[in-house]
Amino acid sequence: MTNGFLGNTAVLLGRSLRHITRSMDTIITTTIMPIAFLLLFVYVFGGAIKSGSASYVNYLLPGILLITIASGISYTAFRLFLDLKSGIFERFQSMPIARSSVLWAHVLTSLVANLISLVVVVLVALLMGFRSGAGVIAWLAVAGILILFTLALTWIAVIAGLSAKSTDGVSAISYPLIFLPFISSAFVPTNTMPGPVRAFAEHQPVTSIVQAIRNLFTQQPVGTNIWIALVWCVGIVIVAYFFAMVTYRQRIS
Repeated sequence: MTNGFLGNTAVLLGRSLRHITRSMDTIITTTIMPIAFLLLFVYVFGGAIKSGSASYVNYLLPGILLITIASGISYTAFRLFLDLKSGIFERFQSMPIARSSVLWAHVLTSLVANLISLVVVVLVALLMGFRSGAGVIAWLAVAGILILFTLALTWIAVIAGLSAKSTDGVSAISYPLIFLPFISSAFVPTNTMPGPVRAFAEHQPVTSIVQAIRNLFTQQPVGTNIWIALVWCVGIVIVAYFFAMVTYRQRIS
């Protein structure tokens, strides 16, 4: 069963990746908005924002990376929605393949596409002056957190793609997720925010994830932030995966 699942997922992943390579504009589109935010906040607002960091691009980058992922997962929901409407899921059901492999192929495609987008954004940040003395272990830890965050948001996107009634509805999934980093420590320290907003910002997942990545980049002690970030990411993956599979079974039954 395991070999069948892995083999089925690999074949379907190849199919999804071919779609990505034929339309690289999706990755380009995904990176445009985060790069625009990076340019806007560093070169327009950066001088007026007191972040407590010598380099605002260093302070800003972790939040921009999360926005990149939130922007990218909308394409996963969109591709899944198109597959449902095209009737290809019914054809898959008539074949001897593992049910969950269809969804995992879309999820892994999202992971590959988002990793490419993240690399592009980091390269732009380096051109803008981003510097980090972090070692290989710290960079691997950052990559691990970003991968988990991508999986968490992608499974949420899968639910949206399976549940949406229109292309407009499926595209809207990314908007609240992109907005979330703005009410966190991604752009400014939370202690500058009014009471209720500060309380929300300090207890939502993005702040702990941003702080963990920022501390890893700056070689500062990560404290409890990394564990809180991991608990949030893993928890969201588990819950979203469960509801995605329930929704999938309802749609194809």
